[in-house]
Formats: sequence, C-alpha cells, structure tokens
Amino acid sequence: MVDLESFRSSVFENGFAIAPNVISAREADDILSELSVSDLNRSRAGARHILKHPYVKKIAEDPRLLAFAQAVLGKGAFPFRATLFDKSPQSNWLVVWHQDTALPLIEKLETPAWGPWSVKDGIIYAHAPANALEKVLALRIHLDDSTETNGPLRVIPGTHNRGVLTDAELQELESEIPPITCIVNKGGAIAMRPLITHASSKSQSQVPRRVLHIEYAAVPEFENQLRLAIA
Repeated sequence: MVDLESFRSSVFENGFAIAPNVISAREADDILSELSVSDLNRSRAGARHILKHPYVKKIAEDPRLLAFAQAVLGKGAFPFRATLFDKSPQSNWLVVWHQDTALPLIEKLETPAWGPWSVKDGIIYAHAPANALEKVLALRIHLDDSTETNGPLRVIPGTHNRGVLTDAELQELESEIPPITCIVNKGGAIAMRPLITHASSKSQSQVPRRVLHIEYAAVPEFENQLRLAIA
C-alpha cells in the first residue's frame, strides 16, 4: 500500500511521485486488450481524447486512482482528459524538455493570461496560467514495465513551482538541477504536476512503453467561466 500522505508530500515538494502496483499486471493487460479492439482515433504515438471511451472512463473513476488524485487536489477531484501513449521500436520519438500547459475548454472566451488558443480534433484548447494548472494532476498508468532503455519519463524535480517557463529557461534547467529517470513497474503510476519540466528519450529497446495518461482537476471551471471540456 502506498502511504497517501507521503505521496501527497512528494507531489507538492517535487512535482511528482511514483506509486508501484496501483493496478495489477493482469488489469494492465485487460486495458491493452480492450483498447486494441476499440475504435480509437489512433496516431503514430497512440490516441488522445479517449476519456469518453466507457472502459477508460471506468479506469479513470476507479477508487484507487481517485484516492491519489483526491489526496493532492481535494475531494472534488475528477478526471477530464485521457491519452494513450504507445512508444515502441515501430513508433518511436524524442520529447524535449517541456511543460504541459494546454487545457481543453468547452468554449473560447478571451481572458487575460490564457492563450494562445487552438483546436485539436474538434476540441478547443488554450495555454493556461500557473494558477489554473496548479489545480491539475496527471496520473500515468504504466501498461508495460518502464525501463532505462525504453524511453522512460524524465523529470526535473521542483520545477513545478517556477511558473510557466520560456523555452530558453526550460533548456537551462537540465544543467542546474539533475534530472530523475522515472522507472515504474507494469501497473504502477507516476503522478505529476503539469508544470514540472519533463522529457523522454527515444526507446533503445524492443520492449514497448505504453502508458494511459489520465488528468484530473480540482474544479470544473476557472476564471471568467472558462469550463474544462471532457476529452
């Protein structure tokens, strides 16, 4: 069992936490089997906007996952977006240091500090300010073992407290703070704040790295009636 207070403290202090064995390896296989036969709008890297899929919604609302989200965000935490990442020797990519700052919204309402705006797969997005992103937590459920060689997530701890950074500031951080490679077992999870600086290398392995990335929010609405879309 993961101690939720230690988990919460790690997220607040470091911007991330690793929880082993959140679901069983068999449950991870069940998710893969279900998604493999589902009519998902897949891309080379996986599939996004899949929370409306009944099986994914069921996983996102599982009490075990909600307990982690609620430990950080409060009792009102709810899932609003899900993405499947599928990195393998046949579908391989490099992700440079970045923060996750875009949120899906129901409608476009011009608001100071929000933007630029875009549309992805018919869903409106805006880059959000730090005070909104502080109300979000992602849980990355690992459907395969994450290893040193299959392109694991790397994070720079503590950077979630620095606000939204410029590209130049992001690239400088690696020489300032040693990155941490997140090695997670199949069925384990990484919790991460959107503003923690993170990256991943190309896989050098034949072992796939498939992750169900579920995002939770503390509130459904931000300033100026900007409401999260379910994606």
